[in-house]
Amino acid sequence: MTLPIALISLSVVAFTFSLINPGLGLFMAIAWLLSGPLIFHRSVEAAIAQRLLGMRQPTPQEAARLWTVWEQVTRRAGVNQGTYVLWVQERAELNATAAAGHIVAVTRHAMDRLPNSQLAAVLAHELGHHVGGHTWAAMLADWYALPARTVGRWIFAGLTGLLKSRNVVGVSCGGCLSLFILWFLYVYTFEASMWWLVLPVMAAPLFITWLHRRAEHRADDYAAGLGFGTQLMSVLAAEHQAQAGPGMHPPGTPPQSDHPAVRGAHTNFEARLRHLQRVEAGRR
Repeated sequence: MTLPIALISLSVVAFTFSLINPGLGLFMAIAWLLSGPLIFHRSVEAAIAQRLLGMRQPTPQEAARLWTVWEQVTRRAGVNQGTYVLWVQERAELNATAAAGHIVAVTRHAMDRLPNSQLAAVLAHELGHHVGGHTWAAMLADWYALPARTVGRWIFAGLTGLLKSRNVVGVSCGGCLSLFILWFLYVYTFEASMWWLVLPVMAAPLFITWLHRRAEHRADDYAAGLGFGTQLMSVLAAEHQAQAGPGMHPPGTPPQSDHPAVRGAHTNFEARLRHLQRVEAGRR
């Protein structure tokens, strides 16, 4: 799904450095292609967790409780307990996050509110993401899409700034640039026969949303298969209630992160709850 935007990112990298030197452009394009696996190095993952995802290492008291619960989950799953690293996020939701290749982060709110049985359920769900390869695929997709998305955000921010300006010249320039971009996309898509690249890029967000939803259901299935279905349904019901009612989050806690590595993963609690109820009913 993200291959077309990855190709655009590669073109952005090659073109940018080719302005300095054509050989440098080729070298940086190859280096960019080979850079993906580096983001799964433990030190790089730790930097991503701290600086981009707002995670922190647990305190000794938090670590003692987390490792006790985590040992129960990994023992049921038959997974080496030390394969993944546990972190804590300052977020106002009763959930956890699987990120990068070896990181499982639980929110401090979940640590404060959930008993060990329900905490184990959300950790089992995140382990399901890792076992299913969801976190690896998502991180690689986001990494290779980064240059194209960055340029897209710059263009969008520039156009928005021009169109919102109170200057007649600025608004006129913004309108002309918008029309030029639309004309360029039309020519590039149809007259240059590059529809195979442009149309998938436009349709990719819809497919990725569907894939995220499918990954959540599979991770829920994994947790239920380990025997945590009832506890996970309790957590989802509480989160759905908090999501439906404004002002349910405790004061002083930030909202859910919008970083691509974690966004959209836990938002449709009602659909996940209905899915788990069907799964548990089938198991009975």
